[in-house]
Amino acid sequence: MNSILRVSVVEYLNAQPLIYGLENHSISNKIYLSKDIPSECARKLLSNEVDVGLVPVAIIPALKRHKIIGNSCIGAIGKVASVLLCSQVPLHEINKVILDYHSRTSVKLVQILSKYYWKITPDFVDAKENYINEIEDTTAGVIIGNRTFHLNNNYRFIYDLSEAWYNFTKLPFVFAAWLGNNDISLELEHEFNEAINYGLQHIDEVIQQQQKIFPNYNVDYYLKHNIQFHLDSAMQNGLELFLSYIK
Repeated sequence: MNSILRVSVVEYLNAQPLIYGLENHSISNKIYLSKDIPSECARKLLSNEVDVGLVPVAIIPALKRHKIIGNSCIGAIGKVASVLLCSQVPLHEINKVILDYHSRTSVKLVQILSKYYWKITPDFVDAKENYINEIEDTTAGVIIGNRTFHLNNNYRFIYDLSEAWYNFTKLPFVFAAWLGNNDISLELEHEFNEAINYGLQHIDEVIQQQQKIFPNYNVDYYLKHNIQFHLDSAMQNGLELFLSYIK
């Protein structure tokens, strides 16, 4: 175990309160923090380049061993507003879905919803750079994160994947959780959790900072209503159900 805890975190708006906690709590002296897209967080944890990652939960079956660190997550109860299937045609006219390379969880989620909830059978293809330009006619695409904030006028049909999951299962959805694959002392884990909670307690300061970066987006509503940060029992039930589908 390294003396410095190597941590990878998603550099999306939805993780900024958690980042704030890690950067402004005394634990900042004990961690090396890298900010990545979700798929890179996952890759670093899988390859043991970090000790803890805020990673897409779809990688859990690929980890030889894992432990959920703390009691926070990136989740939603119903509409999340930043994990979307975008299309110019309704669901049953979609022939192809381009899968955002940023996150495995969203990729798995749209495939589960297509098969079991929407009952559609499009071709799924991996996205390349600038794939958003290919979303036209009967080709839809999954878009996640900060890139979703100003899409409302671009597509005739936008399906919120978390809202669809809730309509399907009546359970919340967990997109990412803090996972560790190395032994972390209980003391350090407690301090890590404290730092995250510190960030959540200062969410108004985070909102003030981020509103300047996203001046045309309602950051307050997004972070206080769309995103759920507490990994409670309902969230865990939703996570277990999702994992049962992907296994």
